[in-house]
Amino acid sequence: MSRVKPHVLEFGMGVDVHGLDCTKAACRAVSDAIRHSSLPFFRDVRERGGTMFVDVTVGVPDPASVDVVRVRRELPHVEVAVHAVAGGLRVPGSDTIIACAAITVSIEDRGAR
Repeated sequence: MSRVKPHVLEFGMGVDVHGLDCTKAACRAVSDAIRHSSLPFFRDVRERGGTMFVDVTVGVPDPASVDVVRVRRELPHVEVAVHAVAGGLRVPGSDTIIACAAITVSIEDRGAR
């Protein structure tokens, strides 16, 4: 029996200081979220035939402007879904965008007992 079960939650923040580029801020938020992670147990899961799924939600002031394909490239895994939602911050009186990212890593582990 296989199930998909969340195992890791990561959070990050990214800023585009002078460009109002939501995609750039989103990429930086994803990079910030995963920068300090090393999760060696994923290799064992894959060797047993399991699959890792990565779900990314980025909050930015203009979600329609986010290039989700570009954000997806911040993660090295095959099963990645990126969703841009309203959030983050356009700093008043400046050309700065702040994005927030929440990353959930789930595993379908066919070899688990």
